[in-house]
Amino acid sequence: METITTPAYRTISNHVIAEVRQKISNEQNALFSLRSYQPGEVIADFSAGTISAEPTYLTVQVGVGKHITLQPEFLQYINHSCDPNVFFDTRSMQLVALQELSKEEEMTFFYPSTEWEMTQSFNCYCGCQACIGEIKGAAFLSKEAQEKYRLTDFIQQQLAKRAARKVA
Repeated sequence: METITTPAYRTISNHVIAEVRQKISNEQNALFSLRSYQPGEVIADFSAGTISAEPTYLTVQVGVGKHITLQPEFLQYINHSCDPNVFFDTRSMQLVALQELSKEEEMTFFYPSTEWEMTQSFNCYCGCQACIGEIKGAAFLSKEAQEKYRLTDFIQQQLAKRAARKVA
């Protein structure tokens, strides 16, 4: 008896280093690596397509009231995980591998690593053992989570300011 398998994803666009793919079952887009990377390796440079005072679900926060859309635009398809494999370094404006990334693996990042307060919080179902549940932004992270994850300079500055206010 022959088994027919249907693909889980269809390719939306190819960008040499990665492909945007859409999950057929729920039409969710995701970014998949087209080569392998080692921890610390730069995957791509990025820049600010637009800068706005208000966040959206597509922006990355780089300062108080400063939210950027990503260029190249396909980077916006990197989904959240509580066990991320990439990081948006907003100081160097580079996407960096946090852990070994295999060819054909979905790229994921930890949304609170770039967002102080999420414009749209959500319940995470990433399935990793250390999943933190509700994703609301770095302002709501436990001390343990703050120490576990790599966070942008802006988020680290916000956490330091809040800690200084508590001491004062």
